[in-house]
Amino acid sequence: MDGRVIKEKILTKIRGVIGNAPLRNRIFLVGDVFLIIIAVMGSFALRFELGNLFRYYLPQAWRMALLAVLVKPLVYYLFGLYRRLWAYASTRELVLILYAVSSASTLLLAAVLVMTSIQARQPGYIGFPRATLVIDWLLSLLLVGGIRFSSRLIADGRLGANGSPDRVGIRRVLVVGAGDAGALVVREIQKNQQLNLEPVCFLDDDVVKQKSQIHGVPVVGTLEDLPRIINMRAIQEVIIAIPTAPGDVVRRVAEACRQEKVTFRTMPGIYELIGGRVSVNRLRQVNIDDLLRRASAMSDDRRIGSLIAGKRVLVTGAGGSIGTELCRQISRWGPSSLIMLGHGENSIFRIFLDLYDSHPDQPKYPVIADIRDRDRLNTIFDNLRPQVVFHAAAHKHVPLMEVNVEEAITNNILGTRNIVEVSVNAGVEHLVMISSDKAIRPTSVMGATKRLAELIVLDAAHTSGLAYAAVRFGNVLGSRGSVVPRFQRQIAAGGPVTVTHPEMERYFMTIPEAVHLVLQAGAMGNGGEVFVLRMGKQIKILDLAEDLIRLSGLEPGEDIEITYSGVRPGEKLSEELWDQWATFLPTEHSEIVQLSDEDILGGDALHNDVDELIHLAREGESSAILKRLDALIPGASVRDTPPPDLTSLI
Repeated sequence: MDGRVIKEKILTKIRGVIGNAPLRNRIFLVGDVFLIIIAVMGSFALRFELGNLFRYYLPQAWRMALLAVLVKPLVYYLFGLYRRLWAYASTRELVLILYAVSSASTLLLAAVLVMTSIQARQPGYIGFPRATLVIDWLLSLLLVGGIRFSSRLIADGRLGANGSPDRVGIRRVLVVGAGDAGALVVREIQKNQQLNLEPVCFLDDDVVKQKSQIHGVPVVGTLEDLPRIINMRAIQEVIIAIPTAPGDVVRRVAEACRQEKVTFRTMPGIYELIGGRVSVNRLRQVNIDDLLRRASAMSDDRRIGSLIAGKRVLVTGAGGSIGTELCRQISRWGPSSLIMLGHGENSIFRIFLDLYDSHPDQPKYPVIADIRDRDRLNTIFDNLRPQVVFHAAAHKHVPLMEVNVEEAITNNILGTRNIVEVSVNAGVEHLVMISSDKAIRPTSVMGATKRLAELIVLDAAHTSGLAYAAVRFGNVLGSRGSVVPRFQRQIAAGGPVTVTHPEMERYFMTIPEAVHLVLQAGAMGNGGEVFVLRMGKQIKILDLAEDLIRLSGLEPGEDIEITYSGVRPGEKLSEELWDQWATFLPTEHSEIVQLSDEDILGGDALHNDVDELIHLAREGESSAILKRLDALIPGASVRDTPPPDLTSLI
């Protein structure tokens, strides 16, 4: 191809770039052309000090400048140097400039080598000083980077000058967290003086950062020093600039600020925070673990892997909160197949699609079935032959079951018996049934039905010798219908947050903890055990509500009101994990205990009582059911519950 044709195509491309670029980038392009020429001429001037040799090599300098003007803007364009807003340049853009200039200089070197090889064949060749290429690279890096970062300096100066010279009502700010987020908070405050905020100091627990400065603001201590620093430096506002701050850190800061009567804010987003626009619609994302007030329980992965890997696993209630997480966790252990059984088609379809995306090659079977349909279960077990069953299907809402007694009996008791008996007949090796702390001395229909479901599982384990066990735990934070999502909706709506009673307290665990416990129980169980997680002390629902409000960046009683709605039917002020006469034994897992003496009813007596309850449910005899439940379960007081009022379900 003719050299003139190549030159014309290059010039056409440059004209296209200039024509398509926004005005600010056209300015940069024109500036680059001048700087490219200056860099080339400067490299020759630095090499030969404007003497006779400089004049001698001047023709070569102009040839190199022409090549550079043709080559470098195209390379800069390909690297995106004309598509950026340089007023917001950072170290990432500095690295980009380094790559772009280095690539352009390398391409220029190749072009110069071609040019000199052609010239060397002609008479009168004067040679080429190759050291100028290195000098040109250094000068180009300095000039191209300098013109762009000057835009950043000008923008910073302009933003800093926007504030009023007569600022009044300036609030002195302490920033907790001297990391990247804290540095950005301080920089935004300094640039936007109209916010009337003055960053005074940082606090950070990292000893390396102590006595250092960030944007001219000193790090003066750790979180332990917060009350002292607030008083000593007349702090009026505290900003927690740690996006991943755990709940205990937020609580410590909040408590110190309340005692010292200063405002505090968390950071859901830097710009919303600095502008003071944090509202109930822009809340900090609360980590459920923040609310637990204890360390999360861990699982023994080795034992769980031996239970699940390569096995056919069935999960009932697979569309619920616990069932969904069970399916996700089980999929990671490589079962030979996963059977997701549930009554709600939408929730089963949702978890099926989710797992198909994450484990496309793993055999999965979404099964829509009612656990009360014995014939349907027989067909499923005969066709899919599960080896491990996790039984999570149940009605769990306490007040709702108080007005649907018959449904609680048929689903929680009949459904569990169907699952257990079909599993025994199919030779299922391991079965784990999920129970509740409400099963002990129950005052609710739901709790009583869960206790009888436990007894069905334990009886089957004793008579068959199979590894069937029950797992008992407290309220699950964040599960569907639990108190946390309800509180979050109320906070997002601006309140009030409704708590049933100021002394109401519960054991709490997270969904992952609950699933770890279920998987662990399946791995440890030999048959007939009831496993319980050590969950520390019970947490007051009122404390939980206040924590959730504060962790959302708001203040209870000021931003969000808390009201009391009264204890609902079937609820107790506190729960228990085992009967008073029961003993517990340690297990291989330090945070899980095994209960003994839980088989209070079994054999033919249990079967006859279950048959009677199912018959009463089918006949609609709810009063007789309540009376029978109280007679069967030690300490139960189900029929003493006041008549249900539908408004109490809210």
